[in-house]
Amino acid sequence: MRWKPNVTVAAVIEQNGRFLIVEEDTEHGRQINQPAGHLEHGESLIDAVRREVLEETGYEFEPEGLVGIYLSDKVDSADISYLRFAFFGRIIAHHPERTLDTGIVAAHWLRADEILAHRCPHRSPLVARCLADWQSGQRAPLSLLDRV
Repeated sequence: MRWKPNVTVAAVIEQNGRFLIVEEDTEHGRQINQPAGHLEHGESLIDAVRREVLEETGYEFEPEGLVGIYLSDKVDSADISYLRFAFFGRIIAHHPERTLDTGIVAAHWLRADEILAHRCPHRSPLVARCLADWQSGQRAPLSLLDRV
């Protein structure tokens, strides 16, 4: 069997000192995460993060750059890894009437300290890592990404 990481996208979205976070029901109970999900076949990374943010939060998102690219093993599985592309950008519209993805309980705007102290566990250690990298000013241009 050939090993390959699962490619995912995530959005670190800050507005007025608060970050957009989703609260979701998972196989491990209620958890929080940045809006995130899997890259689909034939989709660009940028289109994937736009789609995931809209599906999970009802917000239209315009990526402006990368916070980072992360390789992380699934917490409870030795043979599953994720290659996460974490984007930053801005909200361009909100559709509060939109039905959110299955499993998403709500989208919240929280301060960084509220995210770190939240009663629900983080879906992955990457939630705190991406937040810390954003706060430290880590940024890369979208021009790093290319699709041939």
